[in-house]
Amino acid sequence: MASFYDAPVLVARLLSGRLDADLLPTEGYPVTLLTFDALRTLAFPPARYIKPEQMFAHRQEIEAADILLFPEYWQINTLLYGLKARIFPSPASYYLGHNKIEQTRAMQAVFPHWMPKTAIYGSSRSSLERILVEFRFPLVVKAVKSARGEGVALLHNEAELFSWAANHEVLYVQERLEIDRDVRVVWVGDQVLDAYWRLAPKGGFLNNVAQGGEVVRDPVPQAVLDMVACVARQFGIDHAGFDVAWVNDQPYFIEFNRIFGTQGLAGGAKAYAAAAMAYLQPAPVLDELPPPSAA
Repeated sequence: MASFYDAPVLVARLLSGRLDADLLPTEGYPVTLLTFDALRTLAFPPARYIKPEQMFAHRQEIEAADILLFPEYWQINTLLYGLKARIFPSPASYYLGHNKIEQTRAMQAVFPHWMPKTAIYGSSRSSLERILVEFRFPLVVKAVKSARGEGVALLHNEAELFSWAANHEVLYVQERLEIDRDVRVVWVGDQVLDAYWRLAPKGGFLNNVAQGGEVVRDPVPQAVLDMVACVARQFGIDHAGFDVAWVNDQPYFIEFNRIFGTQGLAGGAKAYAAAAMAYLQPAPVLDELPPPSAA
């Protein structure tokens, strides 16, 4: 007897037309929700919204809530260690997702075989000389905190490298992988919610949809999904958009973003919210599928 809120089943039903998204129940949950991000939780069951900057005036409501949804990063330590609250996404999703250095070092320690060649150095002259010895052009450099393809550059020579270093105290350097697309894997709770290819525009370098990349729904190798599941479960990540390269039948971790766009998800916002709630609390079970809505 399958749960009505089992995410892969739910997405399949939505896409096949066997379930109308408007039939998804939004009431009757046995947990009290509080959200700090009203827009991201629009499809969730009813939740009390509190502006993050007003949290100190709402301590009683915060302590009474079972789950706090999408606090801002600066709130985390106070909520976790001061008020002993349960948050979603998980602490690991926040801490490792805070910047590329945190997640890269964790990957290098536990899963180095899934990492492209990557170095993190200061911007001193000796660091630049070390990079010139260890890497070949073209190479990829990234700002430590960036998303949607922003703060990423492809450098072709020493002059471009020195120019980049003049504006960045920390140098995050990575070998260029010979790809024209990557895979976005959406991980919610403890499972893959969606996965699709992102194809770079002709002559482009970045695959991000925000940078002109095209969503392509060709089959995604199972090895990519298995890698994401292994990494997410090892680190305790429960809400992330993983970017993965596929090179010579081998997956390579690029990065993950704790906050990601939901517009292009199979099943839409309802499937996304249902997957999150199935993970956060016991789900009701239905023996029969609700009938499809009338055309």
